[in-house]
Amino acid sequence: MNSETKESVTAEHKNNRNRCLWYRQPASQWQEALPIGNGRLGGMIFGNLAQEKVQLNEDSVWYGGPKKANNPDARQYVPEIRKLLSEGKQQEAEHLARMGLMSAPKYLHPYQPLGDLLFYFLEHNKQAEGYHRELDLDTAVATVQYKLDGFQYQREYFSSAVDGVMAIRLTTGKPGGLTFGVHLMRRPFDGGTRSIGSDMILLQGECGKEGVEFRAGLHAAAKGGTLRTIGDFISVEQADEVTLLLAADTTFRSEVPEETVLRQLDQAARKGFDQLKRDHIADYSDKFNRVTLELNVESSADRTEDRGGGGIDPAALPTDSRLKRMQEGQDDAGLAALYFDYGRYLLLSCSRPGSLAANLQGIWNDSYTPSWESKYTININTEMNYWPAELCNLAECHEPLFDLIERMLPNGRVTAREVYGCRGFVAHHNTNLWGDTHVEGIPVSASIWPMGAAWLSLHLWEHYRFGLDASFLEQRAYPIMKEAAQFLLDYMVEDKQGRLVTGPSISPENKFMLPDGTAGNLCMGPAMDMQIVFTLFTACIQASEILAQDAEFRSQLAEALPRIPQPAIGRHGQVMEWLEDYEEFEPGHRHISQLFALHPGELIHARHTPELAQAAKQTLERRLSHGGGHTGWSRAWIINFWARLGYGDTAYEHVKQLLMKSTYPNLLDAHPPFQIDGNFGGTAGIVEMLLQSHGGEIALLPALPAAWTEGRVTGLRARGGFEVDLEWKRGGLTRAVLKPGRSSLCKVYAGAGGAALNVRCGDTVCETKREGNLLVFTAEAGKCYVLSPS
Repeated sequence: MNSETKESVTAEHKNNRNRCLWYRQPASQWQEALPIGNGRLGGMIFGNLAQEKVQLNEDSVWYGGPKKANNPDARQYVPEIRKLLSEGKQQEAEHLARMGLMSAPKYLHPYQPLGDLLFYFLEHNKQAEGYHRELDLDTAVATVQYKLDGFQYQREYFSSAVDGVMAIRLTTGKPGGLTFGVHLMRRPFDGGTRSIGSDMILLQGECGKEGVEFRAGLHAAAKGGTLRTIGDFISVEQADEVTLLLAADTTFRSEVPEETVLRQLDQAARKGFDQLKRDHIADYSDKFNRVTLELNVESSADRTEDRGGGGIDPAALPTDSRLKRMQEGQDDAGLAALYFDYGRYLLLSCSRPGSLAANLQGIWNDSYTPSWESKYTININTEMNYWPAELCNLAECHEPLFDLIERMLPNGRVTAREVYGCRGFVAHHNTNLWGDTHVEGIPVSASIWPMGAAWLSLHLWEHYRFGLDASFLEQRAYPIMKEAAQFLLDYMVEDKQGRLVTGPSISPENKFMLPDGTAGNLCMGPAMDMQIVFTLFTACIQASEILAQDAEFRSQLAEALPRIPQPAIGRHGQVMEWLEDYEEFEPGHRHISQLFALHPGELIHARHTPELAQAAKQTLERRLSHGGGHTGWSRAWIINFWARLGYGDTAYEHVKQLLMKSTYPNLLDAHPPFQIDGNFGGTAGIVEMLLQSHGGEIALLPALPAAWTEGRVTGLRARGGFEVDLEWKRGGLTRAVLKPGRSSLCKVYAGAGGAALNVRCGDTVCETKREGNLLVFTAEAGKCYVLSPS
């Protein structure tokens, strides 16, 4: 890099430093390393001097293969389990369910690392000066800079979705100053590495007898010095600049992955690093820059690290120092904005069209036996991964989840038939690369939950609600939604009160206490089940009406709806988690499943259902008073709950708690251990504080905290096909811009007690009417509507 370019980049970083994660030291552990990814190929950058490490992942490197694991005895025991539950024989029902419903084998196989890219630098065992390690969210490029013996060294890293490769460039101001060896290793499951010519090595291996086979290739090019292979290393000697390109593939995608790897490396090498980087940044920034968020920028603009008396601008501090300041009680609205941008960056980096869906760790996993197998947990975690996709104008990032659901569909039909004797499509609380749907695991508290397919199918409906693509609804969304609803129509039974209820089922991972002191998991009709059923049936009815098809099926759903139990209020003023008002075994439990109706559902609304909203508030307060929100993703869900209830200051307090208690130095979510769902749930929660679009209306700044006195956000999306920009000062809306993708009646809620709003389209003041605090007007597709105080 020439001096002019370096100065330009430095100036840009000064202007956009709140969109960088940066540090003054290398990562000493994985939770400090910086993630890069192109949806499919990921790396964790440590930035060590003498022995650098880039930990690698490829999204289809899963151990083992698909399993036909449905319990062959299940179907005959489901009626008996229901009977035992109806007779109050809790332990007997759970004992039989453990044997009669659980699959064999019990657990799905894990997602695993691809391996490590390891560097050994000659003459780097010295103290460096001016060390700087960063991840620029504007460009998705990680950089390490330092000085040794007065000479500047720089490394750049990115993973390109355009070219399918990871690219690394090492440069130095010292002539011939780069001498190192680099190789690929997968300890202890290394299948061997061989050299190809003098500039390439190829790692090969497999993930078990039935698992995928993989290949990873590393290509090197140097300016100055010499390049050769020695053993399974590429040796670079006295070079001025080195470019490394890495590609990987598996038999999940390619019959001969080695051919794919070699082709990608050849094509990328012909392009050269500079063009690869330009194409990568253009592709990434086009998507990332759809949305911008700025919080309290003007009020902190005069505070710099160097000006006495003005305080410290937190954005001038390293990211780990900012986290530490917040843990010490200092506020930092800019860190919340950085966290929001980081969530969008992570989604773009681990879920792209053609990649696999983001698993429990996105794509970044360094363990061969990761916690919970790093798979897809679909009783909240996978769904939470995709909450920001539509809101943050990254709808295409949702597509890998739809692909996963379609892989699950044939398996789910078999499980529905073999386990329950039902039509349609069912899945339980976990799935994997191959879309397995059986009753996975051994704990009754988690495994016997036949609602995974129903909840996942609602993501297709949400995609339609934001984009209004009728062909997507007809060809992809509605057929899957219909099969998930068909299963539930067959699966539900009538209880003694004539209600239709699911069961056997559970309220995910929570237990209740019977009057005799017995702890129970298994039940009939838990609140979350019934809320999901009602939401799905309602969505299917609306979809069939939009598509003008399936009138008979629509009639069956409409007949069932009034018999589905609705959210109820219990003795403590809380939303009941079960059909009976049981005491909870663990009042501070991390799952708050009975509030699905509040978020992501819409059955509980802050203004439309005030009694239930108050009960939801009481539910949250009880959970939190007993230590709830102690995991990252649970805290993230709580942010969304409080935002939906309209409590902005409380929601922001939980944003701060998420950062203080459940965030690692690299800003990845600490469950603990790392799970990426907290990052995505927190990102979605920040949007919900600024913009909501449920209950048939768009709400502007519905939960704005007092701490965010001024700010602006652009490019957010609202249901109904709208894109929305917002500006505010002193806690009040100053300007909103709505861009409809389709002509429709628009209802806007701008907050009780707020200033009256004018609506303009160009120079024309639009005709509006008011319904309480709602502003109602007709919006035409392709036009821009500006809302501002009178």
